[in-house]
Amino acid sequence: MADIIEEGVIKENGADISEEKRALLTEMAKAGIFYGRKKTKTHPKMKQFIYATRNGIEIIDVAQTLKYLDAAADFLKKAAKEGQILIVGTQPSIKLSIENFSKKHKFPYVVERWIGGTLTNFKIIRARVEYFIKMKEDKDAGRLGKYTKKERLQIDRELEKMKLTYEGVRGMGTLPKALLVSDPIVHDTAVREAKRIGIRIIAIMSTDCDPDLVDYPIPANASSKASVEWILNYIDERINSET
Repeated sequence: MADIIEEGVIKENGADISEEKRALLTEMAKAGIFYGRKKTKTHPKMKQFIYATRNGIEIIDVAQTLKYLDAAADFLKKAAKEGQILIVGTQPSIKLSIENFSKKHKFPYVVERWIGGTLTNFKIIRARVEYFIKMKEDKDAGRLGKYTKKERLQIDRELEKMKLTYEGVRGMGTLPKALLVSDPIVHDTAVREAKRIGIRIIAIMSTDCDPDLVDYPIPANASSKASVEWILNYIDERINSET
């Protein structure tokens, strides 16, 4: 990795790059943001974001990543002021990072299986969420005593399943202003639903994705915890900044 950082992945117009920006790009490189997929899987429209190929692996130009990340962060900051942003990331390595970021900003999130119709059949899904909320409230308030022990066990199992499915979106009372996904291929159903009803899409995407499918592509390593966390932290700082 050191040779990639030093050789040029963080270079932009040679000596013209500022020290502040060089330090930022170095941080990104150290977080492994530049790792793409195998060259054989590269989507033709992602070639513009590729700096080089090493041992058959595409190396993403993090200077371009930063440019597109800035545009995405500016949009997300504006969208966050107007409503909620739905965050989706179900890959095991990044689930906790997605959940923590979402909870910090009180954004709805999906870190388990995407339920078809979450956006396109929102009223139906919302009715299920409200049922889950009511059942949980009834249990917490001790209002399930009228049921038999066997029935209460069945209710507990049902609640556990519903918690995995609906806990992250229980506070999403209306459709979100934007959708942020960690990989548009992994979450293709979510992306298609958002496009169908006109919700803007921001996506952290590797070199095998089609950037034209989303409104704000962020070319980066979309499956690495360190990479995704760095990007989320950067967005967090931009959302919280006064400018």
